[in-house]
Amino acid sequence: MRIAGYLTLLILVACVSVFIGVKDISVWDIFNPDEEQALILTVSRIPRTLSLILAGIGLSISGLILQQITQNKFVSPTTAGTLDAAKLGLLIAFLWIPQAGLFNRALLAFVFTFAASLVFLNITDRIRHRNIIFVPLVGILFGNILSSVSSFFAYRNNIVQNVNAWLVGDFSSVLKGNYEVLFLSVPAIFITYLYANKFTVVGMGEAFSRNLGLNYRQVVNIGLFCVSVTVSVVVITVGAIPFLGLVVPNIISLMYGDNLRKTLPYTALFGALFLLVCDIAGRLILFPFEVPIGVVVGVVGGVLFLILLFRRR
Repeated sequence: MRIAGYLTLLILVACVSVFIGVKDISVWDIFNPDEEQALILTVSRIPRTLSLILAGIGLSISGLILQQITQNKFVSPTTAGTLDAAKLGLLIAFLWIPQAGLFNRALLAFVFTFAASLVFLNITDRIRHRNIIFVPLVGILFGNILSSVSSFFAYRNNIVQNVNAWLVGDFSSVLKGNYEVLFLSVPAIFITYLYANKFTVVGMGEAFSRNLGLNYRQVVNIGLFCVSVTVSVVVITVGAIPFLGLVVPNIISLMYGDNLRKTLPYTALFGALFLLVCDIAGRLILFPFEVPIGVVVGVVGGVLFLILLFRRR
């Protein structure tokens, strides 16, 4: 399928997403909505759909960048400790700066995420036998350590249940005025596209990059910066969404190859489409109740991860 086909399909699914909810709103109501319908559309439905698209694009591209930097198809924000670092930063912000606004919390989460990404890369650089399975396992262990630290602070402050509720990916609370921080991921996505060819070179190894005159560390740091910004704003807005950055780049790689500049638009559109479909499924499974999207993506993504794992083996 061409990019135009994915874009058309994304628009159609986004329109379907706008009309799904407890309050029945038809297509014809868009042209002449009453006051309540207009309020629901502008305050809840449209912001939710926009945030789904932004989060899907951002997390998918973040996974693609991490896979290029680490030269491993199974590394992603889920398997590199990135999501866990963002959750730890968010928890610290709640505990130490409870009066901080959304932007300041995202900034602190970004600091923790960027620092954890540097630590993870430093760990992988010290691994002698960089097996395709061993590296993500190290990342999962690293993420579990960060998660344990978060659990410790949450337990000490008697907010374990609150933290678990905050950090489960859920778009039901997205409203106008509390999701706009997601637009900070747009510059990061633009930078990723500008550096697409350099990320491709970085994916061939440090020695190869230096032989071509590329500043390897600078490009890696730029990639980690983009990933950290995107993951931080997604976690601070809707919570953790696992496996999205892992399965989407792998599926696109199997379909269209590994040319980053070519596959980047496909990864972005497919990631947004995948997240929208999972969100619609979560809203319809127990309608009028809602299954958090973190659970739906976790189940679907976990199954796809196992399929990819056995296929690679």
